[in-house]
Amino acid sequence: MRKWLVGPVIGAGLVGAALGVSAFAVTTGQSDKRAETFAHLELFAEILARVQSDYVTPIDENKAIEASIDGMLSSLDPHSSYMNPDEFRDMQVQTSGEYGGLGIEVTGQDGFVKVVAPMDGTPAEKAGIKSGDYLTAIDGQSIVGLTLNDAVKQMRGAVGSTISITVVRDGVDPFDVTLKREVIRPESVKDHLEGDIGYVRISTFNERTADGLDDALEDLKKQSKGPLKGLVLDLRDNPGGLLEQAIEVSSRFLTGGEVVSTRGRRPEDVERYLVRRGGDHFPNSLPVVVLTNGGTASAAEIVAGALQDRGRGKIVGMTSFGKGSVQTVIPLGPNKGAMRLTTSRYYTPSGRSIQGSGIDPDFEVAAVRLSDDEVKDLKKRAARYTEASLPNALQNEQGAVRKPPHVPADMPPAAYVGKDYQLDEALKIIRSGEAAPTKDMAAATSKP
Repeated sequence: MRKWLVGPVIGAGLVGAALGVSAFAVTTGQSDKRAETFAHLELFAEILARVQSDYVTPIDENKAIEASIDGMLSSLDPHSSYMNPDEFRDMQVQTSGEYGGLGIEVTGQDGFVKVVAPMDGTPAEKAGIKSGDYLTAIDGQSIVGLTLNDAVKQMRGAVGSTISITVVRDGVDPFDVTLKREVIRPESVKDHLEGDIGYVRISTFNERTADGLDDALEDLKKQSKGPLKGLVLDLRDNPGGLLEQAIEVSSRFLTGGEVVSTRGRRPEDVERYLVRRGGDHFPNSLPVVVLTNGGTASAAEIVAGALQDRGRGKIVGMTSFGKGSVQTVIPLGPNKGAMRLTTSRYYTPSGRSIQGSGIDPDFEVAAVRLSDDEVKDLKKRAARYTEASLPNALQNEQGAVRKPPHVPADMPPAAYVGKDYQLDEALKIIRSGEAAPTKDMAAATSKP
């Protein structure tokens, strides 16, 4: 079973309600709780039968059952879902690093489709789709109120075909964008030099990410005319992905000890993931700065949290998304698809849960300057997209809460003419020596 740490993901739920009734009756004991559960299963079967016989038009029974199970799973938390066989195959293709579509990570919120992050170099990114946008119509037809699965199905289509999406964004009138569907081959890792400092951007964590990072580090060595003075690791708008890849990436910067731990429902469900050997290792004497923002989620937060806790890197940017849970993909058998179920929480090496609260940067730096009106009306910014704002989000059992909306400690000056203020500040921090490694907690482990 594969461990996932993806930010809010596309998914739809489905259970076969009638399936469990007779089997449940045979296997359940006499406890009141189980008797009550059995009564509810009978109620579901009764309602389904009444809808089948009396609804104004014939219904698609499979679709109705899928919707009911989707409701059950989504009531647990935002990231548990059912994948029918086709969706399960799509997920497997997606994690392989190549698939068809628009290149956009979305989630459902209050009946709307909300953007987690567009992927680099994809139709969505080229069209200007941004993290936090709402998608309300496809080809002129409203998708408000549809299940996330149904909305996503409408976005799919033949490679080369076009689609018009209506976007609602804070502060501007709704507008339409036209995208052409493509085979998505996201380059999860990109690199270039910023003078004598290396820059590596990781946009997602798929099966190719760690190898891509090795290639990027080797490429930077070849490009550089002299020794590198440090590295900027850009994880902004990275929605996450595979747990094992987050561990592999972290291992490129740490020399030993713990990267992350996970804890499930039972006391014995504790797993510790240590630094792995292999692959190019970035010299541990050189400073590393990790760029984060509100779209930095899940597996990306594991990397940021590990480097921050272990004193290996400084975080520059804004507080991350705050997804501190792990999903296990559980195949359900031939032609039954799979279930993505939240099975554990994860903790940084110091034992922090960042669920809902996110990872606060060492140097808070905003990407854009807030206008006077935005500063006056910070309360509205509380509705910005974060893990804590999702319906049925898990609570942080350690009591950590996200910082309320506030004026960032550092914003671009009014006269700023550069392209990326956060990156510029990260480079300054490296050159000033403020990002020098402070400790290497090789034996660091979190407390259960």
